[in-house]
Amino acid sequence: MKAKNAEKEKPQQWPYVRWLEREESWMVDARTKDGGARKYFKSRDAADTYARNCRLHRGENGTRVFGDVELKKFGWSVQRAIEFALEHLRREEKSVAIEAAIDELIQVRAGAGRSDRYQNDLRLRLDRFAAVFPKRSVASITAKELDEWLAGLCDKDEPTRPLSPGTRNTFRRDLRTLFSFCEKRSYCPSNEAKKTEKAREMDKPAAILTPKQAGALLSACGDDTLPVVAISLFSGLRAAEVEKLDWAEVDLRGKYIEVTAAKSKTARRRLVPISANLAAWLRPLAKKAGAVAPVGLRKRLDAAKERAGFVEWPQNAMRHSYGSYRLADCQDAPRVALEMGNSAAMVFAHYRELVRPKDALAYWKLRPIAGKRITTFPPSGFEQAA
Repeated sequence: MKAKNAEKEKPQQWPYVRWLEREESWMVDARTKDGGARKYFKSRDAADTYARNCRLHRGENGTRVFGDVELKKFGWSVQRAIEFALEHLRREEKSVAIEAAIDELIQVRAGAGRSDRYQNDLRLRLDRFAAVFPKRSVASITAKELDEWLAGLCDKDEPTRPLSPGTRNTFRRDLRTLFSFCEKRSYCPSNEAKKTEKAREMDKPAAILTPKQAGALLSACGDDTLPVVAISLFSGLRAAEVEKLDWAEVDLRGKYIEVTAAKSKTARRRLVPISANLAAWLRPLAKKAGAVAPVGLRKRLDAAKERAGFVEWPQNAMRHSYGSYRLADCQDAPRVALEMGNSAAMVFAHYRELVRPKDALAYWKLRPIAGKRITTFPPSGFEQAA
């Protein structure tokens, strides 16, 4: 009995367990200011078990009540919070890592016939994105994170120089492509990249070559690169289209160049007229078949540009030159658009009123010196024929 009295005198936590001599039983007092009751047990083990269960129940109930109070501040209930958490977990379960999504996207695009150049460019930009978010699932990425990443993009060669708005928007376009693909495959609930801010681009005129610069470039080319440069300047083919062009698709007699659907960026066949001066440049070097572009074209072109005196080379300068001088010559945007494989609106917006009529006249009169065949560098030069 003394042992029971000693236990009774020890400080206890709620609910309180006491031995009652009159009743010869153990009482568990679980009363609180909000209610509760007292219960009696014949053995101490039973009383302790009940007390322990009361504490567990109070702990769980107290946490729930605390959660209710906090959630009510946001107008949420515990049930809604549970459903939200479960939905998040289900999305994560369906999602895939960013690296895996990129691999899958490029594999699908390759199967759809997209060019190697397109695939390489897409991977280069998306891999820069994946490197900043390693092992993250697509579903976990937010529009805020994408905006912050886009805003922080810098030139790889000059890490302190931010990317131009146009280049940043190119990265944004590829992100939209990736997240649209993932949305269709249920890897993410929505296209977060669509919610990002598009950088504002200043309306800049297309950079073009003057007739004198175009002539200097032609004069700096040998037999290997001259056809590529002449076609680029006077037919406006894209660089990738010229690189794939075969001499069998250059019809000097019919006066057109065929850009097949398989080699066109837009996957549509088109016929581009061969102007009189372009024919003069091509005729001495034309072949019945075979690649127009030589092996190692990029290095050969760089060498020709250096010989022509170019310190900086405007992006897409030859194609832009064709669009500007051609539109100035014919004043027909839809016609130029068909020849370039572009939209009339694009041609009108980028090439209208960039050159004066007299410069356009000089450009289209550029031709090799009469009576002399173009050979290896140094070439025979050019003249602006009357």
